[in-house]
Amino acid sequence: MEGDSVTLNYRLFKMGGIQIRWWFGKYLLAEINVSNDRITIYDDVLDGRFRDRLKLDNQTGSLTITNISTEHAGVYELETKQPARITFFLTIYAHLPVPVISSNSQCSSSSSSSSCSLLCSVLNVSHVTLSWFKGNSLLSRISVSDLSSSVSLHLEVEYQDNNTYSCVLNNPISNQTRHPNITQLCHTCADSVHCCGSTEAVIRLVLSALVGVAAVIIVVYDIRSRRAEHDQSHIHNSGIIEI
Repeated sequence: MEGDSVTLNYRLFKMGGIQIRWWFGKYLLAEINVSNDRITIYDDVLDGRFRDRLKLDNQTGSLTITNISTEHAGVYELETKQPARITFFLTIYAHLPVPVISSNSQCSSSSSSSSCSLLCSVLNVSHVTLSWFKGNSLLSRISVSDLSSSVSLHLEVEYQDNNTYSCVLNNPISNQTRHPNITQLCHTCADSVHCCGSTEAVIRLVLSALVGVAAVIIVVYDIRSRRAEHDQSHIHNSGIIEI
């Protein structure tokens, strides 16, 4: 795991004139001459990614790498003068993020049945498996090997199975688990318009607009009627002739 220390163990007891060399690919990391107990560390290779991280045991020849990261993963070779080469394959895993669960609740306006689609997702992961479980039963799974910007997995749930689901992200040495709260993430048709009342909301909006327009028409008609009555009264009065 990133941040840990790892020791590549191979017990080479002191033998006269033996020389031990550690390689990372084609780069020499460290060497020791057992006859004079001289140790040399080359930790500036590869832009210093091993700087202040290498320790070599002059008794056994074991190499320790401290505070490791994913850039230290790869093939290491121990070379001696027998001649002999021992190969180590080092895999380093990053700390896993906690999965994020979101929902998309939908409801049919023609029935009372509801469905809720959950989406479990993680960002920037590699060599992981993302799974949905119901209790201890595996429902679905997806695996990625190379670095992926986003990994997600859908699941259709039933409202009656509240808090029985789990989304698990794991690699060979660790895991992260998230349990969705169905009550908070999913809404039945009777719960809210947000879930399934989009059609009803539009109808209400249209009716409200029609009522408003009707009210404006009534007010305008009333004003015009009053003006017409006033004009007729004025004409009648101005037409009277005194004798």
